[in-house]
Amino acid sequence: MREYPVGGYVEQLLRGVVEPLMLCIISELPSHGYHIAKEIERRSSGYFRLTASTVYSALRRLEESGLVSSTWFEAASPRRRYYSLTDKGRDVLCMKLREWERFSLAAEQVLAGGLSPA
Repeated sequence: MREYPVGGYVEQLLRGVVEPLMLCIISELPSHGYHIAKEIERRSSGYFRLTASTVYSALRRLEESGLVSSTWFEAASPRRRYYSLTDKGRDVLCMKLREWERFSLAAEQVLAGGLSPA
């Protein structure tokens, strides 16, 4: 039987969920990029290991979209940029979470129809 690599597939799936995952973490407590990445890794039991470029690119997109705002925290050494959810970000997160629930339920229903792992 031929083996198919799943790494590329997982990367594609992750592209669609990185920003909602980050918004979820930021919604609980304003955080800096490293903490956000580590918290996602911890909560996923190590499954999601985000690179620095992934994290900071996503944070820039979220800030440019008005979903998060950032402030520099000078007391830390080195100084860190902390990200907070905006009202728009909170609304978008709620919408994305509702859509995720619908999506995952529909996917589970399809998969429960007979695909068994080899």
